[in-house]
Order: sequence, then C-alpha cells, then structure tokens
Amino acid sequence: MKTLLKFAAAVDRFTEWQGLLSALLVLVVILIGFYNVVTRYIGQWIGVTLSSNVYIELQWYLFSAIFFLGFAYILKHHINVRVDFFYSRWSERGRARLDFWGTVLCLIPFCLLGLYVTFSPVLRSWVTWEMSNDANGLPRAPVKSLIVMAFSFLLIQAIAQAIRYYAIMRGDTEIVHTLYSQAAEELPGA
Repeated sequence: MKTLLKFAAAVDRFTEWQGLLSALLVLVVILIGFYNVVTRYIGQWIGVTLSSNVYIELQWYLFSAIFFLGFAYILKHHINVRVDFFYSRWSERGRARLDFWGTVLCLIPFCLLGLYVTFSPVLRSWVTWEMSNDANGLPRAPVKSLIVMAFSFLLIQAIAQAIRYYAIMRGDTEIVHTLYSQAAEELPGA
C-alpha cells in the first residue's frame, strides 16, 4: 500500500506543477490581450493594421489550456462543486468511503469515456492538420489535443485520489497524511 501511496504523492506533485503552469498562463493571456487591444487602437490611430486574429485565437487556446490543466488541480484540492448536507458531518473514513466509490464508479469511467470519445476526432485533426476558419487562424490540432491531455491528467489524479481514499478506509490515515505533507513540502514556495 505504501508504494501506491508514493505513486499518489508523485501524481500530486505533478498536479501541483500543472496548477502552477495554469496560473502562469493566466498572466500570459492577460499580456496577449493587452497587447492585442493596444496595437489595435494604435493601428487605427496611425492607419496601419498591427493586430491579428492570431492573438485572439492564441488567447482562446491559452484560456482552454488554463481550463483543461485545472481539472486535475481542482480535483486534488477538493474545490469542485459539492452538495454536502451530510458529508461534512461524516467521519474521515465515511467521507473517504463515499469519495472512493464515487471516484471508482463515476469519475474514472467518465474519464475513460472522455478519452474514448475524443481520441479519434483529435487524431483526425492532426492527420488533416485542421486549421481555423478565421483569417490568419491557428491550427486546431494542438488545442484539441488539450482535451485528451485533460482527461488523461484527470484520470491519473482520480486514480491517485482513489488510492488515498482506499488507504483512509483501511485506517492508514497517518501514512496518507505524512506522504501528502511530504509531497507538499517538495513544491516550490512551500
């Protein structure tokens, strides 16, 4: 069980890096948006086109990356939407039992279904090198690949969560919390 928990801790570290990357991409999106607005107005003022659809689409692609990279991070930190009238009053083992079965019966199959449904369209997009219909548009294959990556990362994090929930159900709470805190200490800024 300890090996599985170490795997879960390694997945948690990877997910934290994804969260950090998402946060940094927010700044990049803001900078690109600022550049696009400023060059559009300066271009209108001097009579030259300085802006392009590339910047608008790049913002859209990066926003998608922020959103998709955030899936696993949200799951790890339990900041997903919950209706917990009773859940908050349960013991840690009771919550772990519900989370374990919810993860195994709902989340993991959902991720597998998402991978199954999206893999072919994404592959087709790469084979045909699908381009945006807008003038000066960007290729669509890279942004569509983010969907497959998001489901993959969410699946890996769901498996790590299920391992942790199972350990708590077995009564290995101390080991889970020790490995979880060690993983948190190894992160930048911790």
